Amino acid sequence: MDIQFRIANFFVTVRYRIYGPPNSYRFNAMHVVNADIEEIFRKVADLLDIQNANPFRIRAYRNAAVTIGRMSGNVADMVARQEDLTELPGIGADLSKKILEIVETGRLRYLDTLEKNAGASFSELMDIPGLGPRKVRALYDALGTRNIDELEAAAREGEISSVPGFGEKTEQNILKEISRLRERSRRLTWHAARQAAAPLVDYMRGYDEIRQVEIAGSFRRCRATVGDLDLLVSCRRGADAISHFTGYDDVSDILSSGTTRSSVVLRSGLQVDLRVIPQVSWGAALLYFTGSKQHNISVRKRAISRGLKINEYGVFRDHERIAGRSEKEVYASLGLPFIPPEIREDRGEIDAAEQQKLPSLVRLEDIRGDLHMHTTATDGHNSIREMAEAEKKRGYDHIAITEHSRHVRIAHGLDTEELERHIEEIDSVNEEVEGITVLKGVEVDILEDGSLDLPDTVLQQLDIVICAVHYQFNLSEKEQTRRIIRAMEHPLTQILAHPTGRLLSQRDPYEVDMEQIMNVARQTGCVLELNAAPERLDLNEIHCRMAKEHGVRVSIDSDAHAISDLEYMAYGINQARRGWLEPADVINTRPLGEMLKLLK
Repeated sequence: MDIQFRIANFFVTVRYRIYGPPNSYRFNAMHVVNADIEEIFRKVADLLDIQNANPFRIRAYRNAAVTIGRMSGNVADMVARQEDLTELPGIGADLSKKILEIVETGRLRYLDTLEKNAGASFSELMDIPGLGPRKVRALYDALGTRNIDELEAAAREGEISSVPGFGEKTEQNILKEISRLRERSRRLTWHAARQAAAPLVDYMRGYDEIRQVEIAGSFRRCRATVGDLDLLVSCRRGADAISHFTGYDDVSDILSSGTTRSSVVLRSGLQVDLRVIPQVSWGAALLYFTGSKQHNISVRKRAISRGLKINEYGVFRDHERIAGRSEKEVYASLGLPFIPPEIREDRGEIDAAEQQKLPSLVRLEDIRGDLHMHTTATDGHNSIREMAEAEKKRGYDHIAITEHSRHVRIAHGLDTEELERHIEEIDSVNEEVEGITVLKGVEVDILEDGSLDLPDTVLQQLDIVICAVHYQFNLSEKEQTRRIIRAMEHPLTQILAHPTGRLLSQRDPYEVDMEQIMNVARQTGCVLELNAAPERLDLNEIHCRMAKEHGVRVSIDSDAHAISDLEYMAYGINQARRGWLEPADVINTRPLGEMLKLLK
């Protein structure tokens, strides 16, 4: 660490020692989370790109944004513990100091300067798919569009189609994407919501008067995106809990504050609704506020059919409360076993519970291997050996290193000769690291015509061949489906990665006929991936359920680009559980030999 970084860390440490550990959250009024740092670095990269700055400098900020955004632990906690941020992949001394500034102040002066010099809100325009820095600059130079509202007005007036390089189709796509962007911006990924929720829960649990704390709602059901947080607490004196809640440093606006409920908005814009629940009603309230709405309606109808009344206070026969302390007790009063929160979507779970046919949902401890990850050979941040050692500690008996193929140039994809050298390196690691098998693999690009990006002579040397779409997302449903099916039917293809190509809060799924994909997967034995990266979670829960019903096996993979990303497997498990998947539906719950036999 250089001297400036040491000095900055010194002051943070002094605060830490005076005010306590990060779980108390008194030392930092801003409560910066990883998503905040990621957004700031991404904006810096975009503005530098518009200014035609040094491409290596631009890439440094983009890589840093990806690194911070994909981390499961909070960087602010690392700062509080005086950890060396330069040990993070792609974070040097300069970026370390900028992270410290963001954690301390919630802002970055360098970004303020860039925005002031630009004199326009270019960053938000680049949130629109298809508009990169060059196109944003071209529109600004031609039409003076500085923000989304001005861009939308120009599109509605037909002005964009007159700009060289743009046409009527592009103009209509811009209007469509603006509408989608506004809808997406109202929700956070589950990963980002968790970053905001975890310190708040720790803060509430730190208050002696509070007995229980739980986040309910769509967060507890592990939906891929979350609109707000429903926080439940049990406490002797509700007014004290409310006062403690509204005194949380990260609260930017108090919407309401009573004796048993309160609503606030955090600095991130996330709304949190708190309800103080009596112990006797805890289970009933947890069930009610977890939802979903349709699940609750079905539960209420079942109660009525049995002459009972159910609400957030309990289950009642006439005026007598017969259940309410636990969710298990509430369900039992209705003649049902406990229904896991992830499947409470009114998609047949109550009928299945009544018939004792609820799925035995897959758990994180069922996973034996991870079949999709990247190393320093392409766009990863750790070596093959480091990834293998980390997964060995998790108890896995196998992993697959699946680097990008040559078409993905931005990720430094491997050509034929590079991949052959990479195969030799994996063989060397297997000879040196005991207790885990490293499989030789590739994430090969599906070209526009459905052919694969590498020759069969190379693919035949691999243990795992994953095919993926990384470009040409705007093909028609018929063209995209035909393209993917041709790749799936290739005799060497074993797994289809992130089958719909979505990026949560960034890019909608491409148009593809998933019913046809499922049928071909069943016929060919091609496995469908549930990509656990928090911005993907692709397959979604509906497609997981489809795969189960079609007899198609799924592989839950982290798509890790660093050791810290290996934790994403837990997010994939959440999604798999929402899709009713059981261990038998997932190939990487098997030991290595059995798993390999399941691959076509």
